[in-house]
Amino acid sequence: MAEKEEWKVGQLAKLTGITVRTLHHYDQIGLLVPSLHSDAGHRLYSGMDIARLQQIISLKQLGFSLDEIGDLLDNPGFRPDKTIRLQLDRLAQQIRIQEELRSRLEHLYELVQARRELTGAELIKIIEVMKMTEKYFTPEQMEKLKKQGELLGTEKIKEVENEWPSLIVKVRAELEKGTAPESQEVQLLAKRWKELVNLFTGGDSGITRSAERYYAENPGRAAEFGLDKELWQYISKAMAQLSD
Repeated sequence: MAEKEEWKVGQLAKLTGITVRTLHHYDQIGLLVPSLHSDAGHRLYSGMDIARLQQIISLKQLGFSLDEIGDLLDNPGFRPDKTIRLQLDRLAQQIRIQEELRSRLEHLYELVQARRELTGAELIKIIEVMKMTEKYFTPEQMEKLKKQGELLGTEKIKEVENEWPSLIVKVRAELEKGTAPESQEVQLLAKRWKELVNLFTGGDSGITRSAERYYAENPGRAAEFGLDKELWQYISKAMAQLSD
């Protein structure tokens, strides 16, 4: 007679490398409930429980959430090949996203290479920034920014980028002098500021709001351009008073 297969939670944890805490969590949410009991009343895992655990781990590695895994395994029509097909579709979507990211990076690289070669560290920073911006800009907005950049061309973009530092210095000078935002001097600076923003955004107010949120929530990035909260509020107040 074959020996009955059964494992205590500690034994299973030791054999599989899965923590006792994780197994208890699976039990609590009904994802993997031990189906046997010892004579002393201890809950034990059966061979069928181990088979389910293997499926859980496999599906986790494929990227499914615990809720999705529970729904799949409890579905009478569950088929492993269908699960893999779903994961392949998911992977294809991820590849499309990565291709889009690669395209953006290549475009940005072409812009900056016109000045000098970038170091590996600088390229990594560019990628980091691009990934961060995906939190704030929709794919449609990113596509519009890309097309706007293509319309402007490399030379015009360089020209505008070179103008920003001097414009920021001029605005800060008026701020430090205490010049009112509605004054003629500041209004002229605000007008030019708005013109430069519109060149990059194509006049899309949604992109402008996304950019404002990005820099507001990432002050370190804004500081790299000489911007801070006080200056941002100052120029924003001035632009709010511009006549269309």
